[in-house]
Amino acid sequence: MNTVQKAPVAQWRHPVWSTAQKSCVGTALGSSKLWFTTGSGIITEVFYPRIDIPQIRDLGFIIADDQGFWQELKTLPEPAVELDDPHVPQPIIRHHHERFDFTLKICADPDRDVLLIDFQLEGDAGLQPYLLCSARLGEDAENNCAWVGNWEGRQVLWAEQGPFGLALACRNAEGYAALQRCSVGEVGASDLWQDFHAHGRMSWEYQEAGPGEVALAGQMPRQGTLALGLGSSKEAAATNAWSALANGFTATKSRYTDLWLAWHKKHPRPRNFASKLPDVAQTLYARSSNILKVHEDRTFPGALVASLSVPWGEASTSRGGYHLVWSRDLVESAGALVAMGATEEARQVLTYLISTQQADGHWLQNQWLGGKPFWQGVQLDETGFPILLAALLKQHKVLGDVAVHDMVRRALHFIAHEGPVTGQDRWEEDGGVNPFTLAVAIAALVEGAELLGGKTADYALMLADYWNARLEDWTFVKDTDLAKKYQVPGYFVRITPEDVLIQDGAKDEWVLIKNRAHDPHLPACDQIANDFLQLVRYGLRSAEDPHIVASVRIMDALLKSDTPSGPVWHRYNGDGYGEHRDGSPFDGTGVGRGWPLLVGERGHYALSAGEDALPYINAMAAMTGKGGLLPEQIWESDPIPEKGLAPGHPSGSAMPLVWAHGEYIKLCHSYIKGEPVDRPAATWKRYQGKKPAIAYRLWRLRQRPRQLPASQELRVLLRAPFTVHWGINGWQEVQDLHSEDWELGHVAILPLGSLSEGESVQFTIRWQDSGDWLGEDFHLDITGVAS
Repeated sequence: MNTVQKAPVAQWRHPVWSTAQKSCVGTALGSSKLWFTTGSGIITEVFYPRIDIPQIRDLGFIIADDQGFWQELKTLPEPAVELDDPHVPQPIIRHHHERFDFTLKICADPDRDVLLIDFQLEGDAGLQPYLLCSARLGEDAENNCAWVGNWEGRQVLWAEQGPFGLALACRNAEGYAALQRCSVGEVGASDLWQDFHAHGRMSWEYQEAGPGEVALAGQMPRQGTLALGLGSSKEAAATNAWSALANGFTATKSRYTDLWLAWHKKHPRPRNFASKLPDVAQTLYARSSNILKVHEDRTFPGALVASLSVPWGEASTSRGGYHLVWSRDLVESAGALVAMGATEEARQVLTYLISTQQADGHWLQNQWLGGKPFWQGVQLDETGFPILLAALLKQHKVLGDVAVHDMVRRALHFIAHEGPVTGQDRWEEDGGVNPFTLAVAIAALVEGAELLGGKTADYALMLADYWNARLEDWTFVKDTDLAKKYQVPGYFVRITPEDVLIQDGAKDEWVLIKNRAHDPHLPACDQIANDFLQLVRYGLRSAEDPHIVASVRIMDALLKSDTPSGPVWHRYNGDGYGEHRDGSPFDGTGVGRGWPLLVGERGHYALSAGEDALPYINAMAAMTGKGGLLPEQIWESDPIPEKGLAPGHPSGSAMPLVWAHGEYIKLCHSYIKGEPVDRPAATWKRYQGKKPAIAYRLWRLRQRPRQLPASQELRVLLRAPFTVHWGINGWQEVQDLHSEDWELGHVAILPLGSLSEGESVQFTIRWQDSGDWLGEDFHLDITGVAS
């Protein structure tokens, strides 16, 4: 009787088993899979979006001679990466060693959940290739099982957890099953890497492993095709894998190529693209278009993950990484789809967002593809962006029959009662009043008013105008030490604490920088970001506004770094989100680096200011990695060759960042058009870069002005019906005023226009439904007429 040899259980894990994600290279159009490779050509994080989680952690290769020599490909210098056509994400990856050359051609099957890898080893005749794969099936990465199996007479490697299966199969050039010696093991204890590390050759042939974090390994021929299949069971995965292998790599590649070219043909570029953009910019444009499509799920149309990578994946154990949906990144990318003419995909983004809106109107900070929450923060801009997408589609006359009114109403209600404060800024760090978030929220109120009309529109526009008029009061500082140093009257700050709504001293309050080992204890007035540029992009302020010009000057002085690839901007001064100074990965603290995304935003400002945006396009194109993809951040310090860090080139952060590719596409189209292509039309029409003049002050429970300029109205805004019991000059001429229902909230307008400077008004609130008094009296002094 034969005994199945089970692999030993891991006691520790060697750090080589990691994912140093660096570049995404493809997905099958019409397929349900997403996949990518590292910069070294190792395939990582194959997705099967029906279960919202990655299916493998790592798939790589070892070349060995069975006599003690072995070389893991991922530890070699960066391979050569080629694309026959920039419109087709189908890489050829060439690894070179003094003893061998190993070439990989990669293609996703458009018809099956299978990844095909055509491989060829050349050089020393005594060498053989070996595959090693770390499975990650189901929600519990450490509860997988693996086997060396036989499927219909062909040797396969299997992994399974619950209803999710994976199979690895291989064929030679003649079409016969070609996996040779096989083994499965526990990562860090009995996987193939440990075998080679201990013995210099493949000596283990375990037939079964797990439950645990399992690894699959096998010896392959020098030339052939490897298939990684996914399915609802290991048998289903094997069926998919062998079907794809039977069809052959060449036929699959041909169909894959035809589908990509047909998709691009549906979305032709403007006629003057070729004459106005250099070749390198056009290549990145094509690749950026692919990146947007690659990151779109097939089970949940319209869901694009932020990236198929994990920032500093070699040091991360995150289940999520950027394999999640953020509504902000999603709409920023959808704006690029609209610019490209891919309006069908953009409509799917909107319908996906409608389906995942929360009951109170907001969207989750981020979520798995199916809508399951991941992080729990609340960011006000993420509630505004879906409204802007609906308005953009309507502006382009492609909204069609998408039912947006309920979504817009609920989102506006949330913005109206939570704003102008956000629980987190767009960088997911601090709460308060932030210029970028305010720009999005104000634009959403205006665009939402255009979509809905009626009393809802009246309320939304009243709020939008008021917040727009108070932007400088809340987020601009004057006569600080920084202002004096850079000889400007003042500047917009990164964020101000919520207290700014009720007292001026809030701008001097300390704002925590959470990603620094030692927080520099900078007050709000000393923290600078480029977030205010959104005010220009959305038409709330002109590029020539003195407040904007002064802020750009200090932003460029503090946040700009010049690199061999061009200028790049940091998120804010004091940022710690990036590698440490020695190049070691971000581990919760570090040193912030420059973001190509922000080069695009700076380019959009330059365009609005009447400057040439082409240098910013060229800079972004120069900041791509070896595979031609835009990273989250680039390195701008001295080079550290042993860690692959060079000035002006990608750091170990996420790559690609889909948002950055979307920003690049929009900048190209904005450059051709002469204005931002994602500028909200109704917002621009209403403000055209000018601060609105208003004749009222708003009073809310979280926003209580103590003074009222003479001749202005006082408008009290609350969630529920109420009565204002009020009088003047020490409770004289007391009267009651009942609120009106304006759909997004209840409003009472006190007629105080006849009061003069030096007089005052007193009031309190009674809830109409319960009859209860608020239990507090309020007082406002009438001041001189507002300028």
